[in-house]
Amino acid sequence: MEDHSLSLFHPRCFFDLSQTSHPRLFEDAENAWLIIARIKDYLEEILVPGIQGEVSKNSYIGPKVFIGKGTRIYPGAMIEGPAWIGENCQIRTGCFIRQNVIVEEGSVLGNSSELKNSFLFKHCQVPHFNYVGDSILGGHVHLGAGVILSNLKLNGTEVKIKFDGKIYSTGLRKFGAILGDETQIGCNAVLNPGSMLGKKTLIFPGVIWHGVLLEEGKVIKYKQELEIL
Repeated sequence: MEDHSLSLFHPRCFFDLSQTSHPRLFEDAENAWLIIARIKDYLEEILVPGIQGEVSKNSYIGPKVFIGKGTRIYPGAMIEGPAWIGENCQIRTGCFIRQNVIVEEGSVLGNSSELKNSFLFKHCQVPHFNYVGDSILGGHVHLGAGVILSNLKLNGTEVKIKFDGKIYSTGLRKFGAILGDETQIGCNAVLNPGSMLGKKTLIFPGVIWHGVLLEEGKVIKYKQELEIL
C-alpha cells in the first residue's frame, strides 16, 4: 500500500530499503538527494579497510577500501577510496572508483567507467564508458554503454529540483541523478544534473534528459524522423 505520508522525494519512493546493507545511511532522510551529502561522513564512521575478494596484482587499491567476499578486481582497475565494495561484484579493467563510493552486492563496474561520491544498490550494472557522479542507483539499475550522469551545472551553481510548478532547493552544487529500482538507461543517453527517475523507468538510447519523473514504469524516447537519400 502506498504511504501518502512520505514526501514526494522520499528514498522509499525510489528504492526498496529492505535491500540495502546500509539502512542507517537512509535514516530520517525526507528527500533522496540528502543521501549524497551523507556518504563521506558515513564511510568515515563505518569503514574498516580489508580485502576479502580476489585482487589482481595489476590493479590499484587505496588504503581506505573494503572489498567483500567473492568480489573480483580485474587488472587495470583503480579504487582510490574511501570506498566500500560488497560481495560478488566485478570491478573490471579500466574502471576508476574515486572517493566516497559504496557499491552493494552483485554489481558490475566496467571498462572506462568512473564513479565518485555515489551509492549503488545491489546488482547494478555500470559496465561500459559510464560516468556516475554524486548519484544514487537503485537495485538492478542498468546503464547502457556511454551513459553519462552529469553532476555539475555549467555555471557551477546549486542544483535545484523543478517539479509540478515548484522549485526545491537541494543545497548541493554537485548532484547527478537518482535512479529508482530497475531503471534502464539506453546507450549514449545523458542525464543532466538533478535528474530523478521513478522505479522501472526505461530511457531509450541517445536521449538527453533533464527533470523529474516520479511515476513508475514510464518510457522516455525520442520521436525520430529518418531520411534516406
